[in-house]
Amino acid sequence: MAVAEAWEMAKKAIEAYTGMSPATFFTVLAVGVALYHTLVGFLAPPPPPPPRKRETEPLPPPVQLGEITEEELRAYDGSDPKKPLLMAIKSQIYDVSQSRMFYGPGGPYALFAGKDASRALAKMSFEPQDLTSDISGLGPFELDALQDWEYKFMSKYVKVGTIKKEVPATEGSDDTTTSEITEISTHEDAPAETSADAHRSAEATVDDGKVGHDHEAEHPAESPAELNENVSSSYKEEAADQKAELKEAATGEGAKE
Repeated sequence: MAVAEAWEMAKKAIEAYTGMSPATFFTVLAVGVALYHTLVGFLAPPPPPPPRKRETEPLPPPVQLGEITEEELRAYDGSDPKKPLLMAIKSQIYDVSQSRMFYGPGGPYALFAGKDASRALAKMSFEPQDLTSDISGLGPFELDALQDWEYKFMSKYVKVGTIKKEVPATEGSDDTTTSEITEISTHEDAPAETSADAHRSAEATVDDGKVGHDHEAEHPAESPAELNENVSSSYKEEAADQKAELKEAATGEGAKE
């Protein structure tokens, strides 16, 4: 009863306000809704396409370089996409290829790539004069900041080598080395010369001994008895000569008187 009464009241209201029968009213209403949806479909912008998944090639495994110089490290600054992207902290080299967007060409830290930028990282500086491995004169806070950077790299990236420290050769060191070599050679030659001198002196001693033996063979030594006889005979001759001189002197004095 209530639904029938409500429907009767709706028909009377439609006829009173629109002047159309209920069937005509609902037909016009349905056509209007269809037109609305049609116009909205034409005028609305198309939906954005679904985002495509970026296909990235897998990074090659890090290659261990061992010990290289700073000049050789500059070749790994990201300018060659076929080479890994390397960076060093406190002479330790790390492969940062996975963060190419930061350290590669165009990245915010691209000037650190291919270098040991320990000083720049400690000072958070982008000045060219700070792009060096020299950390002398840094304060405690700067050293702590550098230590934090090192811990970050050790935990995130793979260490692939170290920087070889080149020690320039000086003239003084060459002269010192030459003098040391000369002294060593002199000390090595000295024993040989000493042994040769000793050998020659030994030969001379042997020759002197031979000469002495030959002289003794030509003039054999006299016996003690023969020596005593020779001494007594010489004394007797001297005594006889003295007596003769005294006699001559006495005879000369007597003749004068």
